[in-house]
Amino acid sequence: MIVIKSPTEIALMRESGRIVALALEAVRARIAPGVMTSELDDIADEVIASRNAIPAFKGVTQYEGQRPFPATITASINEELVHGIPGPRTLHEGDIISIDCGAIYEGFVGDAAFTAPVGSVSPEAQRLIEVTQEALHEGICMMRAGNRTGDVSYAIQTYVEANGFSVVREYTGHGVGRQMWEQPQVPNYGIAGRGVRLRPGMTIALEPMINAGASATQVLSDQWTVATRDGKLCAHFEHSVAVTKNGPLILTVP
Repeated sequence: MIVIKSPTEIALMRESGRIVALALEAVRARIAPGVMTSELDDIADEVIASRNAIPAFKGVTQYEGQRPFPATITASINEELVHGIPGPRTLHEGDIISIDCGAIYEGFVGDAAFTAPVGSVSPEAQRLIEVTQEALHEGICMMRAGNRTGDVSYAIQTYVEANGFSVVREYTGHGVGRQMWEQPQVPNYGIAGRGVRLRPGMTIALEPMINAGASATQVLSDQWTVATRDGKLCAHFEHSVAVTKNGPLILTVP
């Protein structure tokens, strides 16, 4: 079931999104060689708590028997795509790191992510980051009432593949609201004109996940971290977006 949000509910989601954006800003400012991912997690946790919100990821499970996710952010480095667990792991010059963060405010979830360089990175890594970020922009531009989810997916896929990268198929964008995962799913690949028709009041976490090599991924032994199967670099950007009669409204900005 797709949940249509009222203007009041979208305003609350805008606040939860703003809190996430502020947490991500604070984390981004601290990314540097020598920093541990646990330090980045502490920063996000402090920002969220200071604004009377709670972390959306902490304690979550995706399937029975999985260990609950133990942190406020996910921190995924180089060939790690999503769901990396922060800890005593030090960033190094030339790494790239993907940070995903969620917060719950007044019962509504904000969810966003970015990939950033650690110091100076290779031209390939920088280009991967830029293409992934622009793919998110291409998808957001299609988040207009009357379009279909396939239009969004197609825009992302065609942009990414035209730039020589591949889109991940096992993980998708998704509806977001009172729950972190709602309908509809919005893959990063698809056929224009297909899928669910977008209506005002729909709120979707759109998140291109892009690999420098092949699209295949694997889950590591910690039960959470998703990495590229070929060991090549990957990147991830995400915004929570509302469909309105006036066009797409990005909820996860300061």
